[in-house]
Amino acid sequence: MAKKPKIVIIGAGMAGLTAANKLYTSSNDLFELFVVEGGTRIGGRINTSEFYGDRVEMGATWIHGIKGSPVHQIAQQINALQGSDKPWECMDGLLDEPKTIAEGGFELNGSMIEPISTLFKNLMDFAQGNEASKWCSMSRRLGNKSIGSFLRKGLDVYWDSCKDHEELKGYGKWSRELLEEAIFAMYENTQRTYTSAGDLFSLDYEAESEYRMFPGEEITIGNGYSSIIEYLASVLPRDVIQLDRKVAKIEWDRCDSRPVKIHFLDGSFVLADHVIVTVSLGVLKAGICNDPGLFSPPLPSFKTDAISRLGYGVVNKLFLRLNGNRKPEELPSLQMVFHRSDSELRHKKIPWWMRRTATLSPINNNASVFLCWFAGKEALELERLSNEEIINAVTTTVSSLLSEPHNEIMSDSSNGFEVSFVDVLKSKWGSDPLFLGSYSYVAVGSCGADFDTMAEPLPTDVYHHRPLQILFAGEATHRTHYSTTHGAYFSGIREANRLLQHYHCVGV
Repeated sequence: MAKKPKIVIIGAGMAGLTAANKLYTSSNDLFELFVVEGGTRIGGRINTSEFYGDRVEMGATWIHGIKGSPVHQIAQQINALQGSDKPWECMDGLLDEPKTIAEGGFELNGSMIEPISTLFKNLMDFAQGNEASKWCSMSRRLGNKSIGSFLRKGLDVYWDSCKDHEELKGYGKWSRELLEEAIFAMYENTQRTYTSAGDLFSLDYEAESEYRMFPGEEITIGNGYSSIIEYLASVLPRDVIQLDRKVAKIEWDRCDSRPVKIHFLDGSFVLADHVIVTVSLGVLKAGICNDPGLFSPPLPSFKTDAISRLGYGVVNKLFLRLNGNRKPEELPSLQMVFHRSDSELRHKKIPWWMRRTATLSPINNNASVFLCWFAGKEALELERLSNEEIINAVTTTVSSLLSEPHNEIMSDSSNGFEVSFVDVLKSKWGSDPLFLGSYSYVAVGSCGADFDTMAEPLPTDVYHHRPLQILFAGEATHRTHYSTTHGAYFSGIREANRLLQHYHCVGV
């Protein structure tokens, strides 16, 4: 009897389990199929957890648009959207208008916020390919390599058009220009968490318009994002998924009956005809830089160049439990406007990493658990800090923002609204060796075509007598839906179909 083709999928995240699900359900038992996962759980960058009775997401959080999203379709199919057994991170508190507080305790009204909010939205709409003709000539005239430079040039144009604005009064030492810049920076900080780019000056301008979003609202999953993963894995026989199998090296193009040999850290190995690599871009970056590398022979230069050029950043979430002495409704959803870290006007006890987060929000309307997002260097700093250091810093920051307005720099003896937190839960995607970050972006110097290059299987010779030895899937292999769970899903379907079509099965 002829042996079955053996397919090994590295990684049990969204891409890997989608590919496994598709291959298993579409091949009529044609393949010998395995999923090897380096961690002790399935899900990858999807990880639903619990904090003080609330269901929270440590990684992927949102369904980005419900019209056309395969994730939304699965969530509907398995009735996962409206959780019933416990409260969850539904973020319905975001439906309420947040309070926007500038450092020093100054609450900002709509007349201060809306012009900058509208400006930022219009600039991003234009950069993402939507109509905003006002900025078209500026973009062509000035030239833009990065989103960061485009946004700041847009702010300069706005200021040039507003030179006759009256002087700002009633906001202490905030000048109008300083306050408008700080509000603008708040929106930039939110944008950094959307993209994972630690600095928007590293985010490519030209490629931004290639990114695609599904229409419709953005929602969270009541039963947890992990319910999607569990559904995908549920069809697989129990022995298909192998946990705690950390890959050390992938040998390929071997002169053997099975051309790929996967070595594990425990000294064991497995042979395969085809391997679908779904590890993160961060792991691939490390894999081509380390000696010895992850692949033997090394990946061809066209592949390593794309891996090197593309951006891959860190985004972390910080959950905080409010002290029971205060009711959750006493602490509103906040947008936080800070002085720059090098400003002489800054409150000296607010640390630099807190100045680079934009919001503090309850995870649902009745929650005593609040959430902040961090990107880039401050996300890595968050991983390093102790829980006590984090609690002290956030307590100091929020208490100072909610104090009465001061005309002078806040002093240590200032009296105002005191708030405190008693516990924290944080993600650590940057230091986790299985991920080394959160998700990909198009860095300056790279382009959308690099995602296509990431997706190309090896060997490249279509007439090779043993083709499709190494296939690649994951969010960083999708040109228009990178950085998303649905992009990872699409990539898993793509690579499964590639193999199904190779073996003359029907792929959809």
